[in-house]
Amino acid sequence: MTTLLFARHGQASFGQKNYDKLSSLGAQQATLLGQHYANTQRKIDAIVTGSLVRQQDSATHFISAYNTQDPSTLISADPTIIEELNEFNHKDVFIKLDPSFATEAGIMQAVAQAPVPKARLAELFNDAMIRWHSGQHDEDYLESWPQFNLRAQQALQKLMAHAEQQQAKNVLVFTSGGVIAAITAGLLNQSNDPSMTAYQINRSLINTGVTSVVLKGDTPRLLSLNEHSHLYHQGQSLVSWH
Repeated sequence: MTTLLFARHGQASFGQKNYDKLSSLGAQQATLLGQHYANTQRKIDAIVTGSLVRQQDSATHFISAYNTQDPSTLISADPTIIEELNEFNHKDVFIKLDPSFATEAGIMQAVAQAPVPKARLAELFNDAMIRWHSGQHDEDYLESWPQFNLRAQQALQKLMAHAEQQQAKNVLVFTSGGVIAAITAGLLNQSNDPSMTAYQINRSLINTGVTSVVLKGDTPRLLSLNEHSHLYHQGQSLVSWH
């Protein structure tokens, strides 16, 4: 029996010009996950990531921490990259809500008068996500929600094939919240509105939280969602959502 462990990448550089890199907190989160798995003797047979920097760097910090704990369970192979594990284009989703958001000045103008600018920015992004998930504007986007969802399901199929080829019992997958949410919603078989189910799941996913999918034959089944106890050794200070 194989378990796919979907880890959301560590905290990225939210609010910075280059979002696609880990913050110092993100690096620490990935390190703690590596230490936790090593200390609990959770043997990892293979690691897979998307091609985004924040995903690959999360894997690097995890491996470094994991390999210092128990020499008998070293991860020696480089992570396998599966492009379908990349996140949706959040900039495109945001800009399609309001074209002025294509520039930093446009965003600042929209939030500057709010009592809490960061809270207003979060509200606007929430509106953008609801629009993307609604299915009413699919032609506007570089990648619509149905296209993204199909890509996420293709990623799952590629992971299943990779696990079988490698004969791996535990595959750790560093990806992003949107991908994890789409796969989870699909496994929950939310046929009425899988899009909004995925969005609600995505909003709750913790950085380096792990969602487990067990493979029984050719059938993937959801085992656990968003497990992040490894972050609590200093209370809640290391828990983040972006």
